[in-house]
Amino acid sequence: MSLQCGIVGLPNVGKSTLFNCLSNAKAQAANFPFCTIEPNVGVITVPDERLAKLVEIERPASVVPATVEIVDIAGLVRGASKGEGLGNKFLADIRNCDAIIHVLRCFEDDNITHVDGTVDPVRDKLTIDTELQFKDLETIENRYDKEVKKGKAGGDARARKLVEVMDLYKAALLEGRSARTVPLDEGQAEVARDLMLLTTKPVIYVCNVDEASVVNGNKYSEAVREAVKDEHAEVLLIGAGIEADIAELETYEEKQMFLEDLGLKESGVNRLIKAAYRLLGLQTFLTAGPKECRAWTFKRGMKAPQTAGIIHSDFERGFIRAEVIKYEDYVALGSEAKCREAGKIAVEGKDYVVQDGDIMHFRFNV
Repeated sequence: MSLQCGIVGLPNVGKSTLFNCLSNAKAQAANFPFCTIEPNVGVITVPDERLAKLVEIERPASVVPATVEIVDIAGLVRGASKGEGLGNKFLADIRNCDAIIHVLRCFEDDNITHVDGTVDPVRDKLTIDTELQFKDLETIENRYDKEVKKGKAGGDARARKLVEVMDLYKAALLEGRSARTVPLDEGQAEVARDLMLLTTKPVIYVCNVDEASVVNGNKYSEAVREAVKDEHAEVLLIGAGIEADIAELETYEEKQMFLEDLGLKESGVNRLIKAAYRLLGLQTFLTAGPKECRAWTFKRGMKAPQTAGIIHSDFERGFIRAEVIKYEDYVALGSEAKCREAGKIAVEGKDYVVQDGDIMHFRFNV
């Protein structure tokens, strides 16, 4: 299941440095705008303590963690919605992503030039928001008359519903609010997907702070929290420079000691990956055995046959049943065989909604 988060932000806010820490793919990180011209794509391993525990128990021949794709997108400037700078490329790249990681500079450093001359993350956020909102208004205006005609002439109920949604979105966008802030009912949300608006994409705000602010934040990160309080968005404090230092350390023990010295339990990179995974509405089911322990990514709310199809289409086509072990039972008892003996394997049918952390075994026939 290939889903992408795009890292966006103004030039020189730490996007590429953060991307380098997230991925083995090395984006150029330099002190000048537009050092990332083509979007760099990294396949990022999702940290999962449950998979690590299963590996301890099974000692499998191979281990396959869950992954999510992270795209480092070229920096944006004012006028991007009209094609300024790399605007058209930026907007096309972000449209292809499923969610946004918006990096905001929340530190001062005279050696790193800010494109606007001063540090103001709320202003930076508004710069990008405004460009995306302009583009969304353009999308709505280009579509509006066509959908109105369809709704009137052919009595197209879906077109009328879409016009209703566009009216709501347009009112919000003209007020300077992103489309994601507009509450929709289930029917409206379903037709709204047809618009593919940029500002409906879910977002995580990453405050790139200095070392002294990585635990409790600073005046800049607090200003960001206040500015996004009505967006129901997650805000993370991450020091991209610190994460770069952590990435250079060779052993897990060294990294943990470094984190402890800073008063942190987990690296910012790990927290960001997990947050991105949640933002995309993703969860994990597991398979375990002596040959392989593997974490499989699925969309929250999927039923057993759909998740079986993630492993192989034949599993979904010929689905008979799913045998489900809860992670806690597997760890407590130590093996599938012992779970079976203890009656801890549930037999589930086609309507079973798979839960995060379920250990699955599918029965099928084709």
